[in-house]
Amino acid sequence: MASAGYEASIIAANKRAHEHGIDLSKLPKLNDMSAANITENVHKINQNCPDERTKFIFKNLVQHLHDFSRETSITTEEWMTALNFLAETGKMCSDIRHEFILLSDTLGLSILVDGMNNAKPPGATEGTVLGPFFTEDAKHIESGDSIASEGKGDYMYVHGKILDTKGNPIAGATIDTWETDGNGMYDTQYENRDHPDCRGRITSGKDGSYAYRAVVPVSYPIPSDGPIGKMVRYLGRHVMRPAHLHVMIEAPGYEKLVTALYPRNDPYISSDAVFGVKSSLIVDLKPVDDTSVTLARGFKEAKPHQELKFDFILATSEECQEARRKSMPASTK
Repeated sequence: MASAGYEASIIAANKRAHEHGIDLSKLPKLNDMSAANITENVHKINQNCPDERTKFIFKNLVQHLHDFSRETSITTEEWMTALNFLAETGKMCSDIRHEFILLSDTLGLSILVDGMNNAKPPGATEGTVLGPFFTEDAKHIESGDSIASEGKGDYMYVHGKILDTKGNPIAGATIDTWETDGNGMYDTQYENRDHPDCRGRITSGKDGSYAYRAVVPVSYPIPSDGPIGKMVRYLGRHVMRPAHLHVMIEAPGYEKLVTALYPRNDPYISSDAVFGVKSSLIVDLKPVDDTSVTLARGFKEAKPHQELKFDFILATSEECQEARRKSMPASTK
């Protein structure tokens, strides 16, 4: 026979459950967990999730994780190695560095999710991975101004138009752009960073035009001082990204575009460590040897520069929704 003290503790436990909104009558009876029944029982206890989409995602997450463990016969030591790896990945994250984005990028998950969620209609500029170096503190600059301080690399002049899929100009589009300097370093990778550099924010003109001064981007290694760089090397891969210029464009009524432009002939353009290169985003840089043009465009030194001309084509939200519908497997439509 249970003691009065034990019965009181049971009553108190039930009271606490009620106070926390837990309906014990709705919970399955879970005992004697084993490798054979644990998956089914995790699904059972998650069944009370009030959001159907969340419940669906977690059901598949649990199923695939458990199936992965069974298929690989993963050992306790290997699983602890994985958990410690994730813990170390979290420790590398900060306000200006997102190591988990880098993990997603190097596993090809970022480009997969982007492709599923950001299908574009024919003619629209394709998107690619955001990368871990975007920041919110880019300064707004006027058309023709520079995103890079002097001495950050070889001069490059970037210009073109923001257009819709019918060729009409889009005025007032916000263009965020960022890149490495000539040493292959983003500003956030410098310990003494006290202001944004090699990044800026521009607004397209009435005719959809934009222009800014920058530096020629160079290929560079992904951050290799953390667990992701070590993982990539352990897998027998290189850690290099081809040279590129990041661009993110937003305009009312249009789908946000996150993309990048890749100068042709970079040695890593066909083996990008984060799988971001698409043929439609490969561009040619045009050498401009006339130094009077260099000065007229606002550069400080009279020396040759490179020119990058590119028109970005934005699609409306409706056009992108239709493109996504068409790209979905027939079984999911």
